[in-house]
Amino acid sequence: MSALTIDIRHAEPRDAEAIAGTHRVAWSHAYAGILPYKALRHMLERRNVGWWRRAIRGSTSILVLDVGGTIAGYATLGLNRARSLPQEGEIYELYLKPEYQGVGLGKRLFAEARQLLESLGCKGAVVWCLEDNHASVDFYRFQGGRDVAEGHETFDGKTLKKLAFVWA
Repeated sequence: MSALTIDIRHAEPRDAEAIAGTHRVAWSHAYAGILPYKALRHMLERRNVGWWRRAIRGSTSILVLDVGGTIAGYATLGLNRARSLPQEGEIYELYLKPEYQGVGLGKRLFAEARQLLESLGCKGAVVWCLEDNHASVDFYRFQGGRDVAEGHETFDGKTLKKLAFVWA
């Protein structure tokens, strides 16, 4: 009998290729039918292995969800970019491969990301997500987030509403 290990840890440069693959699969799943095809394709192409290597070496914190040696998800986080909101920390991205969703791993990754922000001295956290991404909206509400602000983002001529979820 063997045990499956589940670890959430800081990303390392050797993880760049796996994170790029996870990003591609997760974003394709999350945004197909929401974002225009051309815009989504461009965003996926831009976030290649080199981009992730640079990001891992940069100032943004990146956590990976390692399930038995497979990078099943990732989160990027740092200081809140929206000066109009009082929360000091922000989770910029939190994505899991579709086959790892719905079993509590996203909740674990989210809790670890919030804990890291807190350990860095950030009071409160914010997450922005597209309103049309119903799975994400439901996830953040289920995690106790309150949507307190909205904005808009335009992708290849299509304007979409985004929501800000906050935690104290």
